[in-house]
Amino acid sequence: MSGVADRYDVIVLGLGGMGSSAARHLAHRGASVLGLEQFSPAHALGSSHGDSRIVRMAYFEHPDYVPLLRRAYSLWDELGAELARPLLTRTGALMIGPPDCDVVSGTLASVHRWGLEHEVLDQAQLQLRYPQFRLPTDDIAVLDADAGFVSPEQTVRAHLDLARRDGAELRFGVKVAGWRLDGDGAVVEFAGGQARAERLVLAAGAWTGPLAPTLDVPLQVVRRVMHYVRPVVDAAEFDPARFPVYFIEIGPRDGIYGFPLIGDPAGGIKAGFHYRGGDVASPDTVERGVSAAERAQMRAALAARIPGLAGEHAEARVCMYTMTPDEHFVIDLLPATHGRVAIAAGFSGHGFKFTPVVGEILADLVLSGATEHPIGFLRATRFGAD
Repeated sequence: MSGVADRYDVIVLGLGGMGSSAARHLAHRGASVLGLEQFSPAHALGSSHGDSRIVRMAYFEHPDYVPLLRRAYSLWDELGAELARPLLTRTGALMIGPPDCDVVSGTLASVHRWGLEHEVLDQAQLQLRYPQFRLPTDDIAVLDADAGFVSPEQTVRAHLDLARRDGAELRFGVKVAGWRLDGDGAVVEFAGGQARAERLVLAAGAWTGPLAPTLDVPLQVVRRVMHYVRPVVDAAEFDPARFPVYFIEIGPRDGIYGFPLIGDPAGGIKAGFHYRGGDVASPDTVERGVSAAERAQMRAALAARIPGLAGEHAEARVCMYTMTPDEHFVIDLLPATHGRVAIAAGFSGHGFKFTPVVGEILADLVLSGATEHPIGFLRATRFGAD
């Protein structure tokens, strides 16, 4: 389809990680799609930027995610094949901490429930295989050998390109004022006009809350910092062939994550605190500067556990997590919309790895009203009465 249509099958609000994937899957199935995004393609103002995101199967957050991850892995590989270049770089992942901590015990709960391949490394084994780490003597690690990372920017652009190829109309720099149900569809209003569709997808990341007034789930936006530090040893020590992605629980509700070297060592090696950063009153007013104290905290945490990464910062960037009270996603038909509106929100800092399967689920929901994927634990009504 080319040009501007008066009415579409589906309008997608937000074209970041989840919205771009939804647009791609919908267009691939033959739906007429309009995608609206207030910023530029693959922008750096929300939650789908920063060069890298971890992808892992042995999932400490909850075993119920594993079936969705199995499908996501297949779709990552299919997407890479379609592009003739892999998007998922497999490095392995280490989930590290005391044996009874949430990260280690949660990871083991998933691998045991689903029979996932893994290794448990004690301190001596970890030191022998990955000497870059210096950890407390009681820490152990669970190795997920099939884990790795993807580029969020490359992923978003790939989904947008494929959506366009299959006929989707994508508009950028368009801020949506609101939407309403109207007759047998929905009307979306924005500066300079409006558009109509039979169905609507809400995938606006940190901006989703005001667009979903009937969602009985409080969405809290929080600020997080992605740090890029220069190694103080030979950068080859952190080559992806020698150094995996990782998550280290350093205390209750406190942990650091990180990546191997990706690109030029002068640009730094990425790490961050998963739980530190503070609440955000509005995604439009988030503090995007990174203080000297925040940088010092990150360097100190790395110096204590990965001393080769105790160098100066190359840069630091801010992103946002959109949190639900239980830190599980919301993927569902939006209540009180007669099945016309699907929502994907509240990814709570661990959602990007699911991007391709979330797009597939959203396409299922708006085109057929249901999905075969097991998303009951992510329903929008779980905090209130059905």
